Amino acid sequence: MHQEYDLIIIGSGPGGYVAAIRAAQLGMHVAVIEQEALGGVCLNWGCIPTKALLKSAQVFDYFNHAAAYGIEVMEARPNFKAIMQRSRDVAATMSKGIHHLFKKHKITLLEGRGKLLPHNTTSVTTPEGTTHLYHAQHIILATGSRSRQLPHLPIDGSHIMGYRAALARTTQPKSIVIAGGGAIGCEFAYFYHTIGSKVTLVEYAPYLLPLEDEEISKQILKSFNKKGIQVYTAAEVTKVDVGGPTSIAHVATQSGDLKIETELVLSAVGVQPNIEDIGLEANGILMEGGKIAVDGYYRTSCKGVYAIGDLVKGPALAHVASAEAIICVEKIAGLTPEPLDYNNLPSCTYTQPEVASVGYTEKAAKEAGYKIKVGVFPFSASGKAHAAGLPEGFVKVIFDAEYGEWLGAHIVGAHVTEMIAEVVVARKLETTAYEIQNSTHPHPTMSEAIMEAVAAAYGEVIHL
Repeated sequence: MHQEYDLIIIGSGPGGYVAAIRAAQLGMHVAVIEQEALGGVCLNWGCIPTKALLKSAQVFDYFNHAAAYGIEVMEARPNFKAIMQRSRDVAATMSKGIHHLFKKHKITLLEGRGKLLPHNTTSVTTPEGTTHLYHAQHIILATGSRSRQLPHLPIDGSHIMGYRAALARTTQPKSIVIAGGGAIGCEFAYFYHTIGSKVTLVEYAPYLLPLEDEEISKQILKSFNKKGIQVYTAAEVTKVDVGGPTSIAHVATQSGDLKIETELVLSAVGVQPNIEDIGLEANGILMEGGKIAVDGYYRTSCKGVYAIGDLVKGPALAHVASAEAIICVEKIAGLTPEPLDYNNLPSCTYTQPEVASVGYTEKAAKEAGYKIKVGVFPFSASGKAHAAGLPEGFVKVIFDAEYGEWLGAHIVGAHVTEMIAEVVVARKLETTAYEIQNSTHPHPTMSEAIMEAVAAAYGEVIHL
């Protein structure tokens, strides 16, 4: 027996649940299919719980450096089990919040594994093994992604872990080798090092955070080296010998091969979309580069079927999935949303120092043919940064020299993930350096460094 809905969404991550709420706001009768927990990977095993871990590490770091602020404290010790439990509690609280929002907007939650069938139908197989069919005029695929697995680094959940298993540990490893120096790898490296584990970070590219501006990547490497994190770039974990209480990670570097004894190996080499056995082939849905091909409004090649988030081309970021969800649903509802500008999507890494960026890197701007003006303002010249005891890092801005278009911004330092939104909004409004320089920024703040960097690009910086 088919039950009818206006919209069915398979997956309840930051793409799926946002699509559901926006559709309900627009008057649609909505159902969401979820086989695990509301909020998906981001809320339960990604963005939120990792930030809770990083906050615990930051608090512990403050205790260890309290003397620099004139505070005397007894010796602080991390309670790994309590840190992990706090992380899980934060995730659980946020998941309950999604349940409340679903109830508020009268969204039906269908618990089980969803699959797309022909003729705008979905099946839901419950944990008990029964299958139910549901029909909707529109169906959105939002099944997200999981840890990418390399053949030579098979995740076994014990010796070699993905980020999800790492978030469920109850004992702190004495040593850890992290394969992958992107955002996930760097965040875990900062966390484990700060609470006292011996960390080795291995990145295949020549730089950590290889998608960032090279100057940002160099600053993070400098910061990690200063902290005492062992980093190998232009290197690769080629295999791991397991079998005892510790493992041997084989690392190929430019200087030769290394064997590193370690308690745990964390594979942080990216994610892969959850596209298996969700009905793509049976419905003739076209693929492109291993992801679902969609147009600017996330329509697939199958009428009435859409795909968003990590399933489609673009950065695998929660806020990107949410933006795509709203655009997709508003188009379904007959509104006229603008297609998403993928060159104005912020990216954040929550290490200490933090990294935040948007738009062109300096290298990409030059490769695109722009003649550019670049402004840099170091936080070592910021009164607020010194008062906070965190003068590390800088703001870098890039402008088109001919027309004044703000091409990009790249920031590394304390609390910079809270600062990047100013640049995103300014670029959306086609703001030039003139408006930024003539918009009074409060003093003392970290954010006034953006104004100073913009002034530096035009030779008018005051405090440098």
